[in-house]
This record gives sequence, structure tokens and C-alpha cells, in this order.
Amino acid sequence: MIPDKVRAELAENGLTALEFEPGSTPTAEMAARRIGVAVGQIAKSILVLGKDGVYRMIVLAGDRKLSNGKLKALLGVKTSMADAEQTLAATGFRPGGVCPFGLNDGIPVFLDTSLSVYDTIYPAAGTDATGVPITFDRLRDITGAVLCDVAE
Repeated sequence: MIPDKVRAELAENGLTALEFEPGSTPTAEMAARRIGVAVGQIAKSILVLGKDGVYRMIVLAGDRKLSNGKLKALLGVKTSMADAEQTLAATGFRPGGVCPFGLNDGIPVFLDTSLSVYDTIYPAAGTDATGVPITFDRLRDITGAVLCDVAE
């Protein structure tokens, strides 16, 4: 079930999430198969924790990986991927369902340009069985994301 805070943000912005059987879209590959799109169209939301103690959300194409060097150059601090417990505590979402909507205050969102080549992209909606069809520009506008290039 989509968390209330995500459902409210989607409704406020006129968006509707696709919903599937629980556990059916926890990875970019599984989500792409289920939705019927390219893996790159799945918007992976990855929470990283900087050595400065600050969490940041990085959203990138499902067929790409984070470049640690590019990320450090962008943020000015070394980061590591948050573990499952940290992710749940910081965002309210479990890995596989992490999304850039309805995030707790204080978590900045960075949107990688690797997603800009697609007409429609699909971030999760707070569960491992959802996808939200949206354009790159609309996702940037709604989340207030900073554009970046941190994908390999």
C-alpha cells in the first residue's frame, strides 16, 4: 500500500501510481519487466550518507550505477550507500520502494541527467510494487531536485 504522505503528494500533483503485487518491482530490472519499459526508464532512488552526517537522495537511470568519484566531486564529501535500516529510518521507505516523493524534510534530492533521455520515467511510490509515470522535467519540478551527472 502506498504510504499516505506519498499518496498525498501524488494527488496534489495530479499523478497516479501504477500498483502491482507486493514485492513485484523491487529492482530496476524487475520493475522494467513488470511495467514493460526499458530498464533505464526506471528511476532508482538511492540514499547516500555523507561523511558529514548528511543524507542525500540520488535518482538515476535504472541501468546505470553511481560513480563514487563524480558523487564526491559534486558533494565535496565522501559518501556511502545507506543500509536498509538507515534508509527506512531516514526516508520512511524500505529499499526497493524508496522514492523521491514525500521524503522527510532535510533530505536534498539530486536528479541525474541519465534519465533525461526518456520521455517517461518511473520512480517508485514508496513500495516495492509501484511505479509513477512522469517526465524528467516534472519530477525535477515536483521534488526541487538539483540536476547532476553522477552515473557511470
